[in-house]
Amino acid sequence: MPWKVLLGLAALASQTHALLRFACSQLVVERFDPLVTPGMVSPHLHQIVGGGYRFDIGMNANNDLPTISTCTTCTYSEDFSNYRTAVLYFKHQNGSFQRVPQRPGELLGAANGGMTLYYMQPNGGGKVTSFKKGFRMIIGDPMLRTFNASNEESNHLNFRCLSAGGGNGGTSGTPGTDTRDLPAKACAGGIRSEIVFPSCWDGVNLDPPDHKVGSLARPFFCFPLISMRSQSHMKYPVNDKCPASHPVTVPTIFIETIWDTTKFNDMWPSGTPNPFVYSMGDPTGVGQHADYVFGWKGDALQRAMDQCNSFGGACATLKTQSVDAINKCTQKIRVRETVEGWLSALPGCNPVQPGPARATAVASCNATKDYDADGGPKGGSSPAPPATSNPSPPATSTAAPPASSTPTAPASGQVAHYGQCGGTGYTGPTTCVSPYKCTFTNQYYSQCGGTRRTSKSGFACINW
Repeated sequence: MPWKVLLGLAALASQTHALLRFACSQLVVERFDPLVTPGMVSPHLHQIVGGGYRFDIGMNANNDLPTISTCTTCTYSEDFSNYRTAVLYFKHQNGSFQRVPQRPGELLGAANGGMTLYYMQPNGGGKVTSFKKGFRMIIGDPMLRTFNASNEESNHLNFRCLSAGGGNGGTSGTPGTDTRDLPAKACAGGIRSEIVFPSCWDGVNLDPPDHKVGSLARPFFCFPLISMRSQSHMKYPVNDKCPASHPVTVPTIFIETIWDTTKFNDMWPSGTPNPFVYSMGDPTGVGQHADYVFGWKGDALQRAMDQCNSFGGACATLKTQSVDAINKCTQKIRVRETVEGWLSALPGCNPVQPGPARATAVASCNATKDYDADGGPKGGSSPAPPATSNPSPPATSTAAPPASSTPTAPASGQVAHYGQCGGTGYTGPTTCVSPYKCTFTNQYYSQCGGTRRTSKSGFACINW
């Protein structure tokens, strides 16, 4: 559980465990997710930090990020890895949305939003092996809307309600302030998202088709043609030990994002539901997720794991750069759409779907799929400042409402295009509207498929 990991941080500070803590400022915010939707615009918006380069949205496995990157948004200047999470929005009562800015972590300087990264030696101790070139992984499921205690990924995702001034940010929070879903009350110091990746590798696969932990495969847009349980290359330790199937201990990566929700607290009427929603239309927070693409230069990460145990302090074997330098590493937004300011709907086709059932993809999405081919990072000047601290919604209350939060199924009881039609625990209709067929994805999920194309990587991809 993440609480066990967080409680372990205090102990790690005084022991000889490897530990890095550093800032990575914002590189870009846009609808790209090359691991899930390679070669195309993603269904929903992501924030991306780390190495800046001419972004290959197909994410060629042969890319060497330290070689092709011209800068990095991380204070350890040998880390050109990419880290991605979904983006949080505030939904006003008039139906409009505005992106919630991020705030830098404590004691890390004035980074432009982004995330705080931790690389930690797992609690079991012993040798920690660096990730290898080409390594990638994903944690979380953007379609989930209900916490599943039996799912090991879900048990490593949570939130912290911060007190005024960013307090309550220590390794153990005030009782009742850590939650699996987004806090149900206004947080005086903002909301901290906490994502803990697994640390046991099979030692063989750098990037299997699902990129994941042995849980859910990708049931949206591009999905594997075979069950992904046998493909998963990462596991969480059990009783602080890696299982025999995944014997190699790699660093535990912990991503911390502080969402500065304080700017919107005055717009949250007392007694009303949580007004914050993730970019995939998730108002619960249960669907938060993250991607990791390894990109440390040479043996830098291995040296750090062998030598550095300062709690977020200097690691003498690593090169560093100033906060001003990381803030200058930004990338041109390439998808031709507006993602900032007050919006009438979330970018892409992402109606708010509160659950408790899994979210479903919107059929015949008409959101832009266009993007500029030239997207190299820009530098030399600081990025635009975050939104004003006193944002104002549109003057009128007639902003166009977002698409329905409860997509309507056909009257016949058949399942609409892209809807779920089977899987363990599923009790709904199993027949798809014509001409679509119920396509098996894995034991947990079957979907009414669209026009499919089979990719070289073994995925069936929905043309949306």
